[in-house]
Amino acid sequence: MCGIAGIVSFVNDGHGLDNLPGRLQAMCDAIIHRGPDEQGSAINEGVGLGMRRLSIIDLTGGSQPIYNEDRKILCVFNGEIYNYRELREELEQKGHRFSTNSDTEVIVHGYEEYGDDFPSRLNGMFAIAVHDTARRRLLLVRDHMGIKPLYYYKGSKGLVFGSEIKSLLASGLVKRQLDVDGLGQFLAWEYVPGNQTLFRDLVKLEPAHLLAIDLDSPTFTPHAYWDIPVSEPSQLSPGEWEEQVDSLLKTCVTRQLVSDVPLGAFLSGGVDSSLIVAAMGEANTFSIGFDDPSYNELRWAQAAARHLNVNHTDEILSPDILDLFWRLLHFMDEPIGDFSIFPTYLVSALARKHVTVALSGDGGDELFGGYETYIANQRAAQYMVCPSLIRKKILEPALRAIGPQAAKKGLINKARRFIEGINLSPHLHHCRWRIFTSEAMLSQLLTPEASGQLRTPVDAHITKLFAKARGRDPLNQCLYVDAKSYLCDNILTKVDRMSMAVSLETRVPYLDPELVSLAFSIPPELKVAGNETKSLLKKVAARHIPRECVYRPKEGFSIPIKHWLTSTLRPLMNELLDEQQIRQQGIFTWETISRLKNEHLQGKENHSHQLWSLIMFHAWQKKWLEGK
Repeated sequence: MCGIAGIVSFVNDGHGLDNLPGRLQAMCDAIIHRGPDEQGSAINEGVGLGMRRLSIIDLTGGSQPIYNEDRKILCVFNGEIYNYRELREELEQKGHRFSTNSDTEVIVHGYEEYGDDFPSRLNGMFAIAVHDTARRRLLLVRDHMGIKPLYYYKGSKGLVFGSEIKSLLASGLVKRQLDVDGLGQFLAWEYVPGNQTLFRDLVKLEPAHLLAIDLDSPTFTPHAYWDIPVSEPSQLSPGEWEEQVDSLLKTCVTRQLVSDVPLGAFLSGGVDSSLIVAAMGEANTFSIGFDDPSYNELRWAQAAARHLNVNHTDEILSPDILDLFWRLLHFMDEPIGDFSIFPTYLVSALARKHVTVALSGDGGDELFGGYETYIANQRAAQYMVCPSLIRKKILEPALRAIGPQAAKKGLINKARRFIEGINLSPHLHHCRWRIFTSEAMLSQLLTPEASGQLRTPVDAHITKLFAKARGRDPLNQCLYVDAKSYLCDNILTKVDRMSMAVSLETRVPYLDPELVSLAFSIPPELKVAGNETKSLLKKVAARHIPRECVYRPKEGFSIPIKHWLTSTLRPLMNELLDEQQIRQQGIFTWETISRLKNEHLQGKENHSHQLWSLIMFHAWQKKWLEGK
């Protein structure tokens, strides 16, 4: 059940929005890829709810919108409720009568019984719209960790909302105006964090938030219904923690196997995905690789698949990257600079040939301390003990003089990235290793006119999240920030867009709220131990898969884009970052872009992240702002 859309007409002096049926139909048509099986809609008293369905549970009886007994409450929803059977039994005991076998129906009865508290009782991934016709209310709700997206836009005559921005644009009510402040955030992080987008006044509903709209006012303010809990000290031994994690992960995976259609899993051969597959038992698994050995992890996926005795399918691909870029741009109405959009799409397309649902290992790094940035953050303090003269006059100039290496990572590339981050503000904590365009670089990259429209410091959302994370130990503060920013606004958005592009539903067992709560109660020294990331989870994984799969260097899911910018993608870069267009546009300074291009092409510096974000933005601008 994979795409919702809605429209609300505000009545001003007896006049509201015209042609609600036509607008709602256009919104649903724009997201047909999310739900190719069926469409449903209803319009009541100026409120239209629509959805495109990918049938997963109750194939014949789960059509939406779904109503309560007296048809005064209706809802549309995108996602899955994994504990719907338990909730149904509880609600039936309280006198509620069900007319379908779908998970959707627990939403309307749950709202009847528990009011605005109903989302906290749901275990699943979801974006929900509930229309209470009797009380003249509309509720919009997003799941605990932000697995499923939801956007909204309020104009003078009405409000529109939906699973993707393109759906809101199709309503004809959203002005296609660039928010330059959002652009500054995108260039810094490769995604737009928090509730911002690149469209002015078009807003993301943040994870674990509910928006209750009084249709007669209309007034609304989002509020959080849940947050990652602060843990209490525990006396468990390391071995007992391993047992707890192993057991609960198995429970969470089993919980998410509910499906009336074929189901499988992505398998990289690393810790996170392999543990998911191990907990599934019999499984269909999928992975892809590329010709460049630095970017090919198939040997690990194959080793894990053999050990787990699953039905594994993999492919080595040489995609037409230019054709793929323009094809994927249709699904990037909210741009992401993350290179891994390509392999994520390709492995989703491979899986969709065989299954309709795939389980993913996303979230393991943010819960259990899997990124090297956590170690870099610890090493930063040690590095700063080194005399400034040695750092500034010897070590850092020497690393810059060596230049970037061809390999994907490697010691030199890591060291160069380290010194880039060390020179950023320490108050960013470990997030400084993830920022790609600093305030100083933005001031060079943007024209004075564009810079004048920046109102939000690039670190604003990080500062806000660290303030919310107070009371936790330093590592869990970093994990909290990553889960609330990089995970939901980059990783989960990317996975949702690229899997939905091929009508594949992706589930994320690590982000079960019960497992999230457990992970944040684990002592930090069991997560990152010395130079070892994800220490506890690796011990759990070693119970199920070969040790060589567990204790290997972390590669990440990416492609050799820094090389392709000098070859295959060079014509695209020259086309989109053309001097005449840049100067006419008035947003960027041509001199800075020209320098970035030349230094990258000459191999003096690796500017692939900055250049790719600029390429992605200009392509996005042509398609989604200019309609070309």
